[in-house]
Amino acid sequence: MITLRKASERGLSKLDWLNSRHTFSFAEYFDPKENGFSVLRVINDDWIAAAKGFGAHAHRDMEIITYVLQGAVEHRDSLGTRSLIPAGDVQRMTAGTGIEHSEFNPSPTAALHLLQIWILPEAAGIKPGYEQKTLGDRTKGRLSLVASHVGGDGALKIHQDTDLYIGSLGRGQSLDKELATGRKAYVHVSRGKLSLNGVALAEGDGAKIANESRLKFAAPQDAEGAEVLLFDLP
Repeated sequence: MITLRKASERGLSKLDWLNSRHTFSFAEYFDPKENGFSVLRVINDDWIAAAKGFGAHAHRDMEIITYVLQGAVEHRDSLGTRSLIPAGDVQRMTAGTGIEHSEFNPSPTAALHLLQIWILPEAAGIKPGYEQKTLGDRTKGRLSLVASHVGGDGALKIHQDTDLYIGSLGRGQSLDKELATGRKAYVHVSRGKLSLNGVALAEGDGAKIANESRLKFAAPQDAEGAEVLLFDLP
């Protein structure tokens, strides 16, 4: 079963420096039907104005993945970490017992576009930490594993039985993925248009997936291709 979550139906937070779409209930946006899916709790699609960002704020007991689509994020946290996350990089931050961090757009002129993803951890009280990977071209034409419970081999390690794949499809290209019995999945289209098992999806659209054994992604011949995030969930 595939249940669509259209981009236009997501929650919205709009400030003079921030345009954020919320797939699931977040901050002032609340929908009792959209409080996450399996262990996936948040997908925020954020546009942040030049020289603006989120000041220091606290998290705990959450696995937080940041995927930068355009621009770069300047990250600072209470562990003393300072890093730049450019477009095409993914960062995993384990909030665990507690961490404060800030996220800032260092460009004086260009907007920043990122996805922030929250996944419930397998246990409370994990030691805080972070990890960052560069995707490069390894998502082109394939579904590349970028985060998993095991980690390694180019994938971030997350403290949950969840696999995150990112794949880029060229014009007319298709990709297939099998799902194990009893697993769920969530799909988010980060760029372009594609079909999922024949169902049309556009940028910002998502889909909850249950009781499906195979997923087929196909980019149309008359478009410039697409990029998709696939969460394989318990």
